[in-house]
Amino acid sequence: MGRINKITVVGASLAGLRAVQTLRREGFEGEVTLVGAETHLPYNRPPLSKSVLRGDDDVTLPGAEEVGDQWLRGRQAVRLDVRSRTVTLDDGAEVGYDGLVIASGARPRRLDGVRTLRTLDDALALRAQLESGHEHVLVIGGGFIGGEVASTARQLGRKVTLVDPAPYPMHAGLGEEASRWLAAHHERNGVELVTNARVTAVNGGQVRLSDGRSIAADLVVGGMGVAPNTEWLDGSGLSVDDGVLCEPTLFATESTDIVAAGDVARWPHGLFGGETVRIEHWSNANEQGAVAARNLLAGPENAQPFADVPNFATHVHGARVQTAGLPHLADAASITAGSPEEERFAVAFTRNGVLVGAVAVNSPKDLIKLKRAITARETL
Repeated sequence: MGRINKITVVGASLAGLRAVQTLRREGFEGEVTLVGAETHLPYNRPPLSKSVLRGDDDVTLPGAEEVGDQWLRGRQAVRLDVRSRTVTLDDGAEVGYDGLVIASGARPRRLDGVRTLRTLDDALALRAQLESGHEHVLVIGGGFIGGEVASTARQLGRKVTLVDPAPYPMHAGLGEEASRWLAAHHERNGVELVTNARVTAVNGGQVRLSDGRSIAADLVVGGMGVAPNTEWLDGSGLSVDDGVLCEPTLFATESTDIVAAGDVARWPHGLFGGETVRIEHWSNANEQGAVAARNLLAGPENAQPFADVPNFATHVHGARVQTAGLPHLADAASITAGSPEEERFAVAFTRNGVLVGAVAVNSPKDLIKLKRAITARETL
């Protein structure tokens, strides 16, 4: 630890907060500066598409007050100079470092006329619109954000249309069986589902689709995925390709004093043959922020690879859908418990016979078993 006296953390969401907390718990006594684009205390994002839209504002993360010696609120990093070890902020200030944690997260992909949901302010603005009497909500994208917004809007009594470019919502992440079940589940709960179509434009309440159709809607919400916030790293010399490219230990490629964590980090995952991945889910940011901080203190020579099994969970119309591993890598899938007709089932995904992913619907115990089997690289 003696080689590092000042650590700067760029990004004040979950990964950044966990990094700051871990630095102190590991005994780091130097200066810690946290740079955050928002002015709110670090908060939990998963409730934004669910309970916050229903009126619950209690989203502050436990320990959010542990934000370092300096918390630079409402400030964005705009440039990194690795030679002088300085981060330049949007107000022109420069913040030095001996060690740097990049946790700058991601931003939603946007389309003119479409409201997005990423921040607490986004959620509060969307809630106000839902409360103002908009009766027909059209959601673009059936991923976990889009699906949760559609579910919440139905709970609030709104008419909902969900547009997704795949045959079924979350087809790539859930596989054929579970995504087909999810499509039917949306429809059973009153969602009008439009699949195999993309939104091309939104003009004056009219949503135009790639197949030539046009749908009228009072409010259009996009869940069209995110892009990592890496523009501020242009010209820094760090390798960037849909995220900060890292070693298995989360050190930025060819760096000995910079680590990355959360939605912005891309690294080779040891459990999946070194497949390079970028994971956007809560559990990954939660664990990765802590591991990145510990590795920064330990140094590259003593750092440990990050090889946690990715997992996430969502609630849609009262059903719990969970995944573990990387189902999209599979070349085969089979139901191992329950059935879609029972509204409770689990699916195992294999590549060359080895478990690489799992999906469970209303079956958390089966998901836990399959996640352990993925970690152990078991065959099915």
